[in-house]
Amino acid sequence: MSVIAIVPARGGSVGLPRKNILPFHGVPLVARTVKAAIGAKKVDRVLVSSDSLEILAAAEAAGAEPILRPKAISDSHASSESALEHALINIEASENDTLVFLQCTSPFTSSDEIDTVVSALDKPNVHSAFSASEDHGFIWEVGEAGLAEGVTHDHTKQRQLRQEMTPRYRENGAIYAANVGKFLAAKNRFCGNTVLVPVSSPSLEIDTPEDWQIADAVYGAISYSQKMASVDSSLIKAVITDFDGVHTDDSVYVDQEGIEVVKCSRSDGFGLEILRKNGLKLLVLSKESNPVVQARAAKLKMEVLQNIGDKVSTLDKWLKSNNLQWCDVAYIGNDLNDLGCIQKAGLGFAPANAVEAVKSAADVCLISKGGQGALREMANILID
Repeated sequence: MSVIAIVPARGGSVGLPRKNILPFHGVPLVARTVKAAIGAKKVDRVLVSSDSLEILAAAEAAGAEPILRPKAISDSHASSESALEHALINIEASENDTLVFLQCTSPFTSSDEIDTVVSALDKPNVHSAFSASEDHGFIWEVGEAGLAEGVTHDHTKQRQLRQEMTPRYRENGAIYAANVGKFLAAKNRFCGNTVLVPVSSPSLEIDTPEDWQIADAVYGAISYSQKMASVDSSLIKAVITDFDGVHTDDSVYVDQEGIEVVKCSRSDGFGLEILRKNGLKLLVLSKESNPVVQARAAKLKMEVLQNIGDKVSTLDKWLKSNNLQWCDVAYIGNDLNDLGCIQKAGLGFAPANAVEAVKSAADVCLISKGGQGALREMANILID
């Protein structure tokens, strides 16, 4: 018997064009699901069914077997079951095999949760299973008389407390598992005796731009919390900052005389003062050469190096002259010329509005933007 994971991923999408191939925090949605399936201990094969060669190429690059889906079962009216059936027949799956149906619109699916849902089929006389999230919501419907009526509760009685309610679950649309023989006979993901498997990952499906924004924010919050738990700031002895996009919002005001003016945050300044009073060495490392950088650094009592093209080489020399190593440094930057320093530093920070490559490389992606509290947030982390 084999456990076969199949990810249906059409090329067409009405709510969010090309959603299955769009990079979610640097990884295409379809590749993110493929990686979760490959990481599952119980899964033997991972297939992606699509009518899009672009999606199939991304899936294959992530480690999946591509299945080209016929146009007849690839429009917006085609069921996921039709794609699953086509893939199973295409690979000549055995009736004793296990099908795992995964949807790449659920970006929080984990390998462990896939294994948990598959394991539910090990129970006697269980033929299909699906992932579900506990739901304490009060569901209503409109009755025949046009009046509101409780569905998951009796609205005519005293309102129940959450802890008094019978546990209820909502299908989260992420993971389904079924015996292949039962599935092919019923042509339905819920075939034979079905059990639900509670999971704890965020219950979000991406179908619209608004869904994407919500999922992005949730992912960022989870990532931030996880990284905060692992940050050890006790070894940091120096804080190095870029200027534009870190001390500022990366904007500049220019008057008719060509004089540049930038906006900085007093809160950021106070945060840097706290770091300095706690004994940390402070340095501004800027690609630009501008009097405003020198003036701001002087006010903050920070050393400054300007007109720096190769920041890594410059910092190498600065660290040696100050008897420091890269592991002693916390570096915060927002653009590609900061990438090398962020990768080498003991702790790398990126403001919320940094370019994607920098945020991906940073140990901590801050909630605050450059010039709008990023330095103060970093200071709070380092002295916590």
